[in-house]
Amino acid sequence: MRLLLAAHGSADPRSAETAHSIVQCIRRLRPGLDARITFCEQNSPNLRDELSTLCDQPAIVVPLLLADAYHARVDIPKMIAASGADARQADVLGEDDRLIHVLRQRLEHAGISRLDPRVGVIVTAVGSSRPAANAQTATVAHELTLTTRWTATTAFATGPHSTLADAAEELRRRGVTRPVIAPWFLAHGRITDRVADFAAAHNIPMSAPLGAHRQVAETVLDRFDAAASARTAAA
Repeated sequence: MRLLLAAHGSADPRSAETAHSIVQCIRRLRPGLDARITFCEQNSPNLRDELSTLCDQPAIVVPLLLADAYHARVDIPKMIAASGADARQADVLGEDDRLIHVLRQRLEHAGISRLDPRVGVIVTAVGSSRPAANAQTATVAHELTLTTRWTATTAFATGPHSTLADAAEELRRRGVTRPVIAPWFLAHGRITDRVADFAAAHNIPMSAPLGAHRQVAETVLDRFDAAASARTAAA
């Protein structure tokens, strides 16, 4: 069975580079698995085109997405349905404990001690018109505080939601003296560049995105295995 990793796609080459690195990590973790990267838009190979090459070979499409929002709920299902391929869609990566561990690790790599009570983390994600998707980001912020002495809140880089400035002000009201921005993104891109511009202008440290971490690849494989098992049970 083939694993098709479906990334969003971006005009920024760093995004595609990270996606390719994640699939390479997946291949190292599971050498016998036919794992391939695809994109919903802007980059090649396109998911629609890759689905057309399957013929009768079954596949699991794993969205390389953190949020269960438009691309996961509309774009990818439409592409699978239109292809007529024997493909099942897996769940998004979501607020998996392994990914929250990576996010915390990125903050520590940026010099943030988990024992520092002065720290307030602004978990920053892409905003969604779907409230449940935005609530997932709030869950990530809450989970970050469970094994640290940090305060945490959320901000959204797009949409009419809480902005970075709003979040920074909220943390100040809560007594935070060391704000830091934690991008809840898989890769650098134009949106994270705007976040970094805000961070630099306000002298706020910012950690790296999750990137091609082994635990990101493990989460993808977990989603693949769950969908493959469900497919077998339904057969």
